[in-house]
Amino acid sequence: MNCIIIDDEATARAIIGQLCSKIPRLNILEDFPNAMQAIKYLNQNEVDLIFLDIHMPDFTGFDFIETLKNPPKIILTTSDPNFAIQAFEYDCIIDYLVKPITQERFDKAIQKAESADAPSKKAKAPKNAVETSSGNDLYINIDRRLIKIDIPTIYLVEAKGDYILLKTEDKNYTVHSTLKKIEDKLPNDLFLKIHRSYIINVQKIIDIEDNSVLIKKDVIPVSRSNRPELMKRLNLL
Repeated sequence: MNCIIIDDEATARAIIGQLCSKIPRLNILEDFPNAMQAIKYLNQNEVDLIFLDIHMPDFTGFDFIETLKNPPKIILTTSDPNFAIQAFEYDCIIDYLVKPITQERFDKAIQKAESADAPSKKAKAPKNAVETSSGNDLYINIDRRLIKIDIPTIYLVEAKGDYILLKTEDKNYTVHSTLKKIEDKLPNDLFLKIHRSYIINVQKIIDIEDNSVLIKKDVIPVSRSNRPELMKRLNLL
């Protein structure tokens, strides 16, 4: 595979180059201290794989990806572990390596790159990670795969900034979406928004006390404006 390295630190570029040298099937064509130089190079040359730092002066790794019409496979190499979820919104990103990078971890990333399909022409996956719903099924986009969730198994939906945490009987999922988009896809007879950040499955309620409900082991606040509707939905004696 023909590769380039983009990192503003010379030492980091040298380390990536050394890791690559241990894998004969990797061919490092060039390395660049900034994204602008790399963009000029890619306008004239094709590569199979880019090793890309996230934090660089003036132009971040994500800014760089957004400029590419047909991005090749990309492995992020960074000292910051906080962008992993954002990174995998991009179809072209194969792996996320946190510095310092061991040879063993690097080798695994290369194996992923070799086995992965070519990236689609779009750099970024759809913003709405909730793709469709049908009957009792909800489909969500996780790491470029559509995963089917049985809607009645969902007991809690929580908004976390630009992401949504879906808690089910079997597993939890974090997806890029809004509470409103998911609320529109959930059946009203099962689910109720009880707070600006929470939707619950009313059939999963264990206990209600004051302005909170207990579902599984989660204590969820109930806003004053949503409490009357919640009480209407309960089968009270």
